[in-house]
Amino acid sequence: MLTKFETKSNRVKGLSFHSKRPWILASLHSGVIQLWDYRMGTLIDRFDEHDGPVRGVHFHKTQPLFVSGGDDYKIKVWNYKTHRCLFTLLGHLDYIRTVQFHDEYPWIVSASDDQTIRIWNWQSRTCISVLTGHNHYVMCASFHPKEDLVVSASLDQTVRVWDIGALRKKTVSPADDMLKLSQMNADLFGGVDVVVKYVLEGHDRGVNWASFHPTLPLIVSGADDRQVKLWRMNDTKAWEVDTLRGHMNNVSCVMFHAKQDIIVSNSEDKSIRIWDATKRTGIQTFRREHDRFWILAAHPEMNLLAAGHDSGMIVFKLERERPAFSLSGDTLYYVKDRFLRVYEFSTQKDTQVVPIRRPGSVCLNQAPRTLSYSPTENAVLICSDVDGGSYELYIVPKEAAGRADYIQEAKKGAGASAVFVARNRFAVLEKSNNQVLVKNLKNEIVKKSALPFATDAIFYAGTGSLLCRAEDRVLIFDLQQRMVLGELQTPAVKYVVWSSDMESVALLSKHAIVITNKKLVHRCTLHETIRVKSGAWDENGVFIYTTLNHIKYCLPNGDSGIIKTLDVPIYLTRVSGNVIYCLDRDGKSRVISIDASEYIFKLALLRKRYDHVMGMIKNSQLCGQAVIAYLQQKGFPEVALHFVKDERTRFNLAVESGNIQIAVASAKEIDEKDYWYRLGIEALRQGNTSIVEYAYQRTKNFERLSFLYLVTGNMDKLSKMLKIAEIKNDVMGQFHNAMYLGDIRERVKILENVGHLPLAYVTAATHRLNEEAERLKAELGDNVPSIPEGKTSSLLMPPLPLMCSGDWPLLRVMRGIFEGGLDTLGRAGHDEEEEEADGAEWGDAELDIADVEGMIQNGDVTAEADEDEVNEENDEEGGWDLEDLELPPELETPKASANSRSTLFVAPTPGMPVSQIWTQKSSLAGEHAAAGNYDTAMRLLSRQLGIKNFAPLKPLFLDLYTGSHTYLQAFATAPVFSLPVEKGWTESASPNVRNPPALVFKFSQMDEKLKLAYRATTEGKFPEALRQFLNILHTMPLIVVDSRREVDEVKELIEIAREYVLGLKIEVKRKEIKDNVVRQQELAAYFTNCKLQKIHMRLVLTSAMTICFKGGNYATAANFARMLLENSPSEAQAKKARQVLQACGDKKDANQLNYDYRNPFVVCGATFVPIYRGQKDISCPYCGSRFMPAIEGQICTVCELAVVGADASGLLCSPSQSR
Repeated sequence: MLTKFETKSNRVKGLSFHSKRPWILASLHSGVIQLWDYRMGTLIDRFDEHDGPVRGVHFHKTQPLFVSGGDDYKIKVWNYKTHRCLFTLLGHLDYIRTVQFHDEYPWIVSASDDQTIRIWNWQSRTCISVLTGHNHYVMCASFHPKEDLVVSASLDQTVRVWDIGALRKKTVSPADDMLKLSQMNADLFGGVDVVVKYVLEGHDRGVNWASFHPTLPLIVSGADDRQVKLWRMNDTKAWEVDTLRGHMNNVSCVMFHAKQDIIVSNSEDKSIRIWDATKRTGIQTFRREHDRFWILAAHPEMNLLAAGHDSGMIVFKLERERPAFSLSGDTLYYVKDRFLRVYEFSTQKDTQVVPIRRPGSVCLNQAPRTLSYSPTENAVLICSDVDGGSYELYIVPKEAAGRADYIQEAKKGAGASAVFVARNRFAVLEKSNNQVLVKNLKNEIVKKSALPFATDAIFYAGTGSLLCRAEDRVLIFDLQQRMVLGELQTPAVKYVVWSSDMESVALLSKHAIVITNKKLVHRCTLHETIRVKSGAWDENGVFIYTTLNHIKYCLPNGDSGIIKTLDVPIYLTRVSGNVIYCLDRDGKSRVISIDASEYIFKLALLRKRYDHVMGMIKNSQLCGQAVIAYLQQKGFPEVALHFVKDERTRFNLAVESGNIQIAVASAKEIDEKDYWYRLGIEALRQGNTSIVEYAYQRTKNFERLSFLYLVTGNMDKLSKMLKIAEIKNDVMGQFHNAMYLGDIRERVKILENVGHLPLAYVTAATHRLNEEAERLKAELGDNVPSIPEGKTSSLLMPPLPLMCSGDWPLLRVMRGIFEGGLDTLGRAGHDEEEEEADGAEWGDAELDIADVEGMIQNGDVTAEADEDEVNEENDEEGGWDLEDLELPPELETPKASANSRSTLFVAPTPGMPVSQIWTQKSSLAGEHAAAGNYDTAMRLLSRQLGIKNFAPLKPLFLDLYTGSHTYLQAFATAPVFSLPVEKGWTESASPNVRNPPALVFKFSQMDEKLKLAYRATTEGKFPEALRQFLNILHTMPLIVVDSRREVDEVKELIEIAREYVLGLKIEVKRKEIKDNVVRQQELAAYFTNCKLQKIHMRLVLTSAMTICFKGGNYATAANFARMLLENSPSEAQAKKARQVLQACGDKKDANQLNYDYRNPFVVCGATFVPIYRGQKDISCPYCGSRFMPAIEGQICTVCELAVVGADASGLLCSPSQSR
């Protein structure tokens, strides 16, 4: 059983499939009727007008109706489109068990516990016949699909067949008068419309269900005696054929399968049983744990069944319907009706090739699952579920094509899946041992290969390779080398589709498609809500796939869309141009034409084939919101603009693409404040001040208009704005404009007029306007504000703009990719007009914005203040219309732009920043830091050297970045330019070739630092020396050198610095310990184990010898004295050593030290204890210091950068290492 859909609900008593849509009705014991979409798995609607359980429900075949009958004695007819009950049929006197529409006539048949069956006319809404004869509850009644018969089953232990021929003749209006007369007589004298044809007796208990065979004269019934009986009938009689026994409880429902010779029954014993109708034997049983079954329904068109039980229902199929097929060049090999067939795509010729034997017993799901073909040997491998999974190998002889009598004995074998891996070799999966057997065409094992993980299926993955599938991942396994070539986590893969060049593969799961390259490197994943059925690659590298109800496409970047809607599922075999070849569920080859223009258009955009895009825009009918939204999302608003008619959308796209022309035209059409405001912002961004001015005038935005005149230096218009503010009695506007103009007298006058006399006096006095100040002082009397003494006042004047008036200079650049071509679209009929328009600047033909010029000519700001508004003002003042001001005429105002097409110019695409060029091919952390890419530099250091503590490197990163850039200030108002400094730059160098960055840290500097550190060590300045050596260790990961020899020197320097840092840290630690004499001696001894310069080694040995001698450890002191004498000491040191040796003699050590000079050891960098040879230790991936295993995962205490024991690839400090 293949479960397609399952619900959880109250007990399901009635079920009905819709004939066309993927819908099923379920009537529940709770009184609710549910309408489900079993394909999407969603509840569409619920109807709950019945009072009590609803036992019967049925869809009409053609009308948007369904009927239901319940325990409230009511039959209700519903319209599912309007979601309401149309009417109720009353007449039954007890529970209604089943209801059913007739396929042709406007009839409903209902069975009831009142022991009657009623036939109703749902158009006239009347009962047209009552069938009486049963003497107990009638459990079901149904029409014959073709003949004038009704079958019913009752608890009186009988099945009755009723003849309704007379009723049909009565419904079809009689033609001649004699028939009408006889019908009238029959009505008057009690003629019978429906008669009992047969009474079938044989069940020992009440019969729960009976149904007709769709084509043969057979009836099947199920009863409380736990038996299923098969009956045959002819024109005169009916008789029992056989009894099917097996159910353990009452049989609830039973029916014939529409397409196969099987009977399906279900029962209160919690099982569904499948029986062979010809052999009358059980084939299969499906059980539920806790739920009794009550009802079955079969889809009228498709191979689907549904069963209702105590806690919901299931929709299921008995067998897979996907035909097994394999593609080879121009031919398709597939299995249909127990024959292997060949279909040629070029000629569309279909030929039967070889008959395929099927097992004798009728069994479900034994059809071929997969087919694999070897073209050179003309061999076919067919896998099926027979005997728990097996394969058959057929060699197809050339001359046998088309001969139906040709029979070949196939070579067989057990195996879950089998597939050709070479010309004459095929691989078989042996699940039990998780291995692959490679066999030859004689079915002999040639080779065995164990698989790296538990595999449940194998697929072809190129010659000699297999794609192995587990539940949650797939991998490609090379059978020759026995190695994994690629691995990927995926949902459970059902089908694998390779592109023709074997470069890409699509992995199809139940609800997802994963597209990868041939090494299983992930490219994209698509998720579908309904099941994915099949797929094929087209010649452009687009993956075309089908779901249950759509043909869809998937582009290489993961974008997808719908090509066509399907009525029934199909299985794609090949895609060629605008034609799709496929197989349907009946195994027929079909050819479907599709419109590929949408995905070809998107693919051309994706691949930047702009010539193709242009051609498609000109020639094809691409349009619709989806394409517009796609273009906008992908950053091509200027292309989307040419598909759009709606002004608001046009405006948005024009603003997004910077096309001011179209934006102005659309804003004029829309004429809303918000759109003018947005136009002003975009025009200001482009420096198109005349359009900004126009937009502000349209919205009467005086504040912004004044500020615009200030920044463009248009003082004349600013003076007019001052007068407008005066006319409008806008005090703040007046004051602002006066400030913008730097007009002190005007400001004093405004402050005086509004009564701010103290402020007016302060303003006048500060700016030395003595007359006004004296006058105001007199008016203020005693309230004169005091002015601070000794302050130097300066005139507050607005800054001078860099550019006065006119539009800001725009960059002259090449047209956008699409501009030239798109402008010519639709110009064929307007050539003459266009030529004229080109002569004008903003040309009315193009934009229709003559108003702009009207608004701003003669310097008058005449934004549209309504005449009514003007009249409301004092007539003498003239309102917004300032013609009475007699202002001097101005030079011709700059219009919207320098040329009618200039706004079509777009800024050039910025080149790649040098910092990006530096890092693109470099794996050197120093170069990434110099480019300012600190995150990638940190990732590289982490990967190469296991560095996790970057705090010590922060100042070095900043030094590298600032040191590899120089900064240039062009002029005061412009930002500072940052210029990269390249290594080895010369004037003759090509401008297109970039050298790596010049780094401030050079390897040669490290020599100087090392000498300083040595000197500090010699002088005994241990903290200073430690700082110097640590600085070397911290700088080395960022050093870049040229040659391999220098790489070795870098590594050597790191080792030197490490030894000194470790030794100095031991010495600093020793000096901190005052009270523990033994530990002091141990640390002094460990310092002697560090690899130091001879001069320093002599000093260390002298120190250790002295400390041990003083501590009473004479044997150890004598050992250090001997080591000192071997190291070419100075005269004083040698003398001291000899004295110690003499004094020690054969004396023993007073204290036991954790130090054995005979046994080689290294010192743990964290705990300062010896790790003797043979003991486990771990090291720092950068400096190589050794540690006890317990320190793993902590920051190294020597270099203070890397994590001890971390995985790292090793130091990379030269381009020569990666070559």
